[in-house]
Amino acid sequence: MSDGNPGIDMAALSALAEPNRMQIVELLREGPLTVGEIAERLGLRQPQASKHLKVLSDSGVVEVKADANRRIYKLRSEPFLTFQSWVKSFRHVWEERFDNLDNYLRELQSKDNQ
Repeated sequence: MSDGNPGIDMAALSALAEPNRMQIVELLREGPLTVGEIAERLGLRQPQASKHLKVLSDSGVVEVKADANRRIYKLRSEPFLTFQSWVKSFRHVWEERFDNLDNYLRELQSKDNQ
């Protein structure tokens, strides 16, 4: 992060790499859900869903709120804003490479026309 580029939280990225956890994040995009609702929608047993939610919570991707005997999970925006900034930091690299490719293709086209 010292070079001015936004850093990326590797724990959050690692948590999202697991398919079930990514499906949980997709569900939570629609709004907060309980462990039971998540388990039911994904066809998981509640202990499995709880395990995945703990990883997502520990990595800062979701936050949990206790409501009586229920635990309600919702997405935190901060990790996703960090991911967005991190990906944006590559934009100039991509644009430069596309420009180089465009120039190369024009050279090839010019040679073909000769």
